[in-house]
Amino acid sequence: MITILSGGTGTPKLLQGIIRLVDPADLTVVVNTLENSYFSGVYVAADLDSVMYTLAGIINQETWYGIRDDTFITHETLKEIGCEELLRIGDQDRAVKIQKTLLLEKYPLDEAVDIQRRKLDIESRIIPMSNQNPQIEILTTEGSLEFHEFLIRQKGEPDVLDIKYTRVDPAPGLIESIEEADIVIIGPSNPVTSVGPILSAGGVRDALKKSYVVAVSPIIGNKPVSGPAGKFMQALGHEVSSLGVAAMYQDFLDKFYIDLQDHNQQEKIERLISEVVVTNTNMNNIEDKMMLARNILGEI
Repeated sequence: MITILSGGTGTPKLLQGIIRLVDPADLTVVVNTLENSYFSGVYVAADLDSVMYTLAGIINQETWYGIRDDTFITHETLKEIGCEELLRIGDQDRAVKIQKTLLLEKYPLDEAVDIQRRKLDIESRIIPMSNQNPQIEILTTEGSLEFHEFLIRQKGEPDVLDIKYTRVDPAPGLIESIEEADIVIIGPSNPVTSVGPILSAGGVRDALKKSYVVAVSPIIGNKPVSGPAGKFMQALGHEVSSLGVAAMYQDFLDKFYIDLQDHNQQEKIERLISEVVVTNTNMNNIEDKMMLARNILGEI
């Protein structure tokens, strides 16, 4: 069994490669829920939906958010009548979010997600990191901001001074999915606000220390592959580099994959992580994704 810890952007790209090489039924994806919140009356779980749409083969690969070829009639109509939305939600995507909102009236989040993934004919298991609703606060030079205010309204521009979020209990089955896995893969997602919240859930770090864990660096050179990971790492005192990520994961990580551009960091990282693999981690096409997946799964 393979267990993957995922955010909503970098790791779904790797998932596209992995599901072409293994039986999807042998795959469990544990997904960050730190950014979940209500918008326009619907529950938005962006990372969960991005993983779900990726496994269903319908993800919008231009944005890594929402459904491919979706329409935005509802969003545009709301704007026309003076009800602008912070998030641009597509019509099909909104339908999935409405269903999840209604399901949450009867079920905890993990059961609601399981119902949805089965409706989308997804064989892999998807586990939200928690059924609790964590809260995040980003302290910036523009004041204290909620995650989506910072990322969308402020376009990620303010300098970040600190990041605080609540710790939560793991969802049912999460710890077992780590302990029973043949390999746990931490994808190239933001180590602070995507992977970090999963690691902080009760018992997760201890479970990882007992498992075989590999990770792909989300940093190439001194820049994140996508998103505000660099600003967030810097705010918490971490070096923005693969070495900085290795330091965050060193207490449980067995093998670390870094990009060819970072070969000069290999020796330093090997002082923290026992095995470091230098390879192409920049997944520009399906061939890149499958090659990295083969490397991780030992199928080359």
